[in-house]
Amino acid sequence: MTHDMVATLRPLLAAEASAEAYAAGTDQSDLEQAVWLRLLERLESDGPLVDPQGWVRRAVRSEVRRSRRTARLELPYGSEPADDGAAGPEQQALTAARHRALHAAVRRLPGRCPRLMAALLSPQDLTYREIAGELGISQGSLGPERSRCLGCLRRLLSAEVAAREPRG
Repeated sequence: MTHDMVATLRPLLAAEASAEAYAAGTDQSDLEQAVWLRLLERLESDGPLVDPQGWVRRAVRSEVRRSRRTARLELPYGSEPADDGAAGPEQQALTAARHRALHAAVRRLPGRCPRLMAALLSPQDLTYREIAGELGISQGSLGPERSRCLGCLRRLLSAEVAAREPRG
């Protein structure tokens, strides 16, 4: 394809694509690109065009019909595939890092707090009665001790969390 042919056909293709794109529900630049590609393929296989302007008009309309057919056959997703609810590898790595940091901080707590917090964080979802029996303390003192341990954990983690957040 020569430079002269491109210079000659560019305004015609832009005008035709602009006129047809909106009605077809496609982007004008996508339509132009598809026709340019078709032209390159055509020139490579069949040689020079006899009527380049007529060919461009027919090619634009043909691409518009193809675009409409494709749009009718394609069904939209209910949601984006990336939003399917499954955590990606990055999210899984961040979640695992947060869990490791939390459990490391729990292990640094004083007294009975590490055992109490480990029981509260247990995936078995223990009741207060089960936790109190496991720790050998009364169920009534579990609430105040939990509150004290959470306060210690909050103070322990506040320096780490505050240091990581960007300022401003």
